[in-house]
Amino acid sequence: MSFECINHEYYLRFSDKVLAMIRRVFRNSPEFRHDSFKHVARFAPFIPFMGGRPDLSKPLKRVVTFSDHSNSLYFGCPIILAAGANKTALRIKDYANVGFGGITVGTATRHKRAGNTHNPRVGFLENDRAIHNSMGLNNDGVDAIAKRVDSQLVKAHKAGLCVGISVAETPGLTDEEEKLSDIIESFSIAYKAGDYIEINVSCPNTGESRLDLDMRFSERIFTEIMKFRNTLGIRKAVYAKLSPDLSERHLISIMDMLVRTGVNGVVVGNTYPTAKISELPVETKYEQLTPLRADGDCGGMSGRPLYENMVWNVKYIREHYPKMSVIACGGIDHGYKIYDLLKMGVDAVQCYSVVAFRWMAAHAMRNELYDALLNDGYKSLGEFDDRNPKK
Repeated sequence: MSFECINHEYYLRFSDKVLAMIRRVFRNSPEFRHDSFKHVARFAPFIPFMGGRPDLSKPLKRVVTFSDHSNSLYFGCPIILAAGANKTALRIKDYANVGFGGITVGTATRHKRAGNTHNPRVGFLENDRAIHNSMGLNNDGVDAIAKRVDSQLVKAHKAGLCVGISVAETPGLTDEEEKLSDIIESFSIAYKAGDYIEINVSCPNTGESRLDLDMRFSERIFTEIMKFRNTLGIRKAVYAKLSPDLSERHLISIMDMLVRTGVNGVVVGNTYPTAKISELPVETKYEQLTPLRADGDCGGMSGRPLYENMVWNVKYIREHYPKMSVIACGGIDHGYKIYDLLKMGVDAVQCYSVVAFRWMAAHAMRNELYDALLNDGYKSLGEFDDRNPKK
């Protein structure tokens, strides 16, 4: 892990410039533009110049296994569409059309939520190639989402998608026992449907304190979740989604706790809290993010500026917790970045913001990843894994 992890640059193609023009056209309707990706995924196979279709070729397939013999995960490629892109779990298999090998739906709460009330709740930061959002966990509720995943899972697998469900506590609860009961109930419902479950303990956009900042309560949550999981006949992988702004001391504390409780892996990380964006290499100033900072100064940034921070966290976790499965998330917008992260030992990556800035981003990154493999003498990810076994 001593090699340098480069923030690889991609160059704008004509199609990327068309995408930039679309962002300008809809600059006064950013949430509509944000939500329109589902239509792109649905109609990509039918529009000739888009060339969207599932890629079921073998070279980039990835199988993730776990030391506790939890069910293995089968990805069409190690590029997962992050939670927040498909909050409803409708038409899941469409996202294979645009190049993804996995998808995390949600984040789901116990009951349906409208999210934050201010407008806009999404903003595109053009010069930083980043997105700021303060949606507030709007979703249809875990019951509806789990039922939809369950009914579509076979078709999603045939299209090469591994499907996870992200869950979080319901904002607004004040009693600790009620909070604990709420998230365990959501977990139990999601567990019946998804290939894996992601516990979002680090959402910055509800205006409430994040669970990953309360170590005592976080340990209660994961202890009870894993205790419940271990009573079931089927063992599915459980991931904790962590915030990217944790100090080294706090990161150690939460990782030690996750190891103790038997959690399978971590997603590193979530959106970067608004109030701390000055810590990132960005042109955008904190004061420019109104009204996105409304409802308790909530919200967070995702996109290219998060990359270096994410890489530091991934390196640290892989070096000190080598048995923990790691999914990298933050600023991933190039296939060579994915290859660098795979060499560090991550199992897969998550991304979403890049689809707003690169035309058919996942397909483009697939091509770059395959090119990186070939340059190092590998014909497939399977061959790469055989020659680079994990510790």
